Amino acid sequence: MTSTSTAPYGAWPSPISADVVAAGATPLSSVVLDGADIYWLAGRAAEAGRTSMMRQRAAGPAQELTARPFNVRNRVHEYGGGAYAVAGGVVVFSHHADNRLYRLPSDAGAGSAPEAFTAPGRQRFADFVIDAPRARLVAVREQHPEDEGSHAQPVNTICAVGFDGGERVLVMGNDFYSSPRLSPDGSRLAWLCWDHPRMPWQGTELWVAEVQADGRLGTPARVAGGPQESVCQPEWSPSGVLHFVSDRSGWWNLYCLRGDGATEALCPMEAEFATPHWTFGNALYGFGAGGDIIASYIEQGVSKLGRLRPGSAALEPIATPYQEIRELRVGAGCAVVLAGSPTIAAEIARIDLATGERQVLERSIAELPALGYLSVPQSISYPSAGGRTAYAFYYPPANQELRGAPGEKPPLIVISHGGPTGMAASTLNLKTQYWTSRGFGVLDVNYGGSTGFGRAFRDALKGQWGVVDVEDCIAGARHLVAQGLADGERLIIRGSSAGGLTTLCALTFHDVFKLGASYYGVSDLKGLDDDSHKFESHYNEYLIAPKAQAEAVYAERSPINHTQRLSRPMIFFQGLDDKVVPPQQSKAMVNALRQRGIPVEYVALEGEGHGFRKADTIVRTLQAELSFYQRMFGLAA
Repeated sequence: MTSTSTAPYGAWPSPISADVVAAGATPLSSVVLDGADIYWLAGRAAEAGRTSMMRQRAAGPAQELTARPFNVRNRVHEYGGGAYAVAGGVVVFSHHADNRLYRLPSDAGAGSAPEAFTAPGRQRFADFVIDAPRARLVAVREQHPEDEGSHAQPVNTICAVGFDGGERVLVMGNDFYSSPRLSPDGSRLAWLCWDHPRMPWQGTELWVAEVQADGRLGTPARVAGGPQESVCQPEWSPSGVLHFVSDRSGWWNLYCLRGDGATEALCPMEAEFATPHWTFGNALYGFGAGGDIIASYIEQGVSKLGRLRPGSAALEPIATPYQEIRELRVGAGCAVVLAGSPTIAAEIARIDLATGERQVLERSIAELPALGYLSVPQSISYPSAGGRTAYAFYYPPANQELRGAPGEKPPLIVISHGGPTGMAASTLNLKTQYWTSRGFGVLDVNYGGSTGFGRAFRDALKGQWGVVDVEDCIAGARHLVAQGLADGERLIIRGSSAGGLTTLCALTFHDVFKLGASYYGVSDLKGLDDDSHKFESHYNEYLIAPKAQAEAVYAERSPINHTQRLSRPMIFFQGLDDKVVPPQQSKAMVNALRQRGIPVEYVALEGEGHGFRKADTIVRTLQAELSFYQRMFGLAA
């Protein structure tokens, strides 16, 4: 048995160093199946955040298919996703450095040289489907102005790109497109579209058209969706039946399109079979043998896996050790997931649907710290303002060698996630354990507006960004203080992107939190509108107010306009290449605090955008944040 000693909370030494966090976590994403072959993407923090493609065949170890300098990534909608596709062993992908499309032949092995088949230019591609009989792929294309300094918005279309480099626009006229999907026989194309001012989780339309002999599309027909219905994840079954997810019931549920054109709800549930379309290529269901549907769904913020048999309206549970399933692909007799749990870091795993046997293909963390240094979260709910119930994961301090002094309560870090339609999940994350193993408690909040709790909960943030999210974070902190689990004089709030606005509003307009950390956070709502990229350029009309009423509300709710009310020390982290929340947002806030003599630190990061990828960045930011907290609270490291 390991003996423990006493030390102040927040100053515990820990083997989970910033270097361990940076080196130990490999970002995993974008699972694709091609017959028995399994592909996915793995981040390389030590290689300036490069993303590489992996392949696992039935026998032998996983292979890396894209060596340096290739970076399998795109920036359509700035958030990217859907950056590659595979069919018959042929791989096509987008290279981030030049936005060109490249191809690897079916006999490619590790280290094979990809060949470009599109010309350099101002176009970006995402969400590919390979149309092999026509020697082309169908993709979302985002065409940016030739003048990089132009304020004109890019033009989005669905485009056919021949393997000879030729491009043909198939669908145009809407502001946004996603999810082009060919029927199994190649005779029909389905896709999603939407227009300003909506975001895809507010309202999208599902369209279908015949593919003509010359590869063009016939007259399209809208088959689902509208301004108040979010449709996502269209997929064709092996028999050619179009399936999709819709929130018309208030929950993202599974539907199919019958032969008479009517839609059929397959298994109505108060559960979410989808997540918001921030990135391309997402999937949480697929088709198994005999017409079965294998689906992941979220209940009360926790993912589950189930099987829907033909003719049944009830999902049969499939046991897994996971509580978060981020991606799901279904193959012959198996499901491949990107998933995790409080004791399992995100991993790619193949699940045998007959036996339940699990084969782990890659772990995001190859070697975990000893269990005695890991905090297992508690899922909690608590009352918030306006009679709402908010949800969160609470991580108590955990270190097998140390405990706090008798009567001492730990400092608490409240995390406000991004999006703001994102979702806090309980998958093991070394960044969280970095804090808890040093004696901090952590509360990861699913405030009103978060995903995983139905549309009504998501819509709680409509017109209330900077209010409801802040109230729910404050209520969570107070709840833990009342439970005797946190020191009310050492409450911290931190957030990134949209969560940065939550953080700044909480510190500016309320006096509950004593310190804060903003990672590329929003401080000026009007400035965000002025500088925003196309995808989010109207998002504030939903989150804050329609343009006619926006000016007064923006002025009232933007922390940059009320710096005289902010008296709490803060640290800011900002990527200088950020196109989503430009650096001037953080710089203006930092300058205003400095002028008033408020303790403030600003860490500007060259070569980083919206979300940090480099190993040295992860190390630098974690160490700076910890040092800041310890200095402000007088804790000896």
